[in-house]
Amino acid sequence: MRTRSLLALAGTVTALTVAVAVPASADGAAVLTTGSAGGTAAAVGDTLTAPLAGGTSATLYSSATGTSGVICTSSQFNATVASNPAAPGSATESVTGHSFDSSSCRSNVAGVLGVSSITVDNLPYTATVTSDGTLTVSPAAGSTVQTTVKLRTLLGTITCVYRAPSLTGKTDNADSSITFTNQQFTKSSGSSLCFANGYFTAKYAPVTDAGARVFVN
Repeated sequence: MRTRSLLALAGTVTALTVAVAVPASADGAAVLTTGSAGGTAAAVGDTLTAPLAGGTSATLYSSATGTSGVICTSSQFNATVASNPAAPGSATESVTGHSFDSSSCRSNVAGVLGVSSITVDNLPYTATVTSDGTLTVSPAAGSTVQTTVKLRTLLGTITCVYRAPSLTGKTDNADSSITFTNQQFTKSSGSSLCFANGYFTAKYAPVTDAGARVFVN
């Protein structure tokens, strides 16, 4: 079994990243707090982590409405708090790591026997979280959010590289989650077995800081 660094599958994600939103900003609280909405401010330099939400999978499908592609049931991200002003406002984080356990990944694409690895490239990314719960993952200037997927086939291992200009997710204080839905990647290289577009969907929860749940205000 081998775990590869990734993000936004972006990324993925990367990735991918951050915390969760309240309906209204808590007066005097920081954008990111721990323990409760309006609680203790997450400190600059703190590391935020989150696994996939229980019972869910991260998927990279060939279309926004299809079910053909790559499915993983184990993934986690790490991000470092870079700024955390008073709410309402925007906090920023540096997404430094995103891993997918390749042993938990499979593919249902015709001609593909399995998934060797999924790697999110070009890290770190910048994640910006606003008080309304919107999370945006952006690459460094001149770069892209990039994911490399290696698939096993009867003809050997093929490498599929997918890119996106950025990713957008939504946070939710109810379960300290971040959800990415149908975030589109475009194939930049790979064989004909690599689908032309990849649509990334995943829910990460709970987002924690040293074990304490993270909230967005």
